[in-house]
Amino acid sequence: MIRALLLGVGLVAIVEGLVLAIAPGRVEQALAALAQLTPEHRRLFGLLAITAGILLVSVTRA
Repeated sequence: MIRALLLGVGLVAIVEGLVLAIAPGRVEQALAALAQLTPEHRRLFGLLAITAGILLVSVTRA
């Protein structure tokens, strides 16, 4: 279980690092766009991201 958690955290760090290294300007644009959303819309966006992540994990583990 710990090993899978560490693998997941490591993969997230790799993807986030790639995004920051390849397109730092786009990250700033995305953060500015997120800042303009209402808290309710940000919460919905987060819940949708969680749902998508759970679906991806469950599909790959099946």
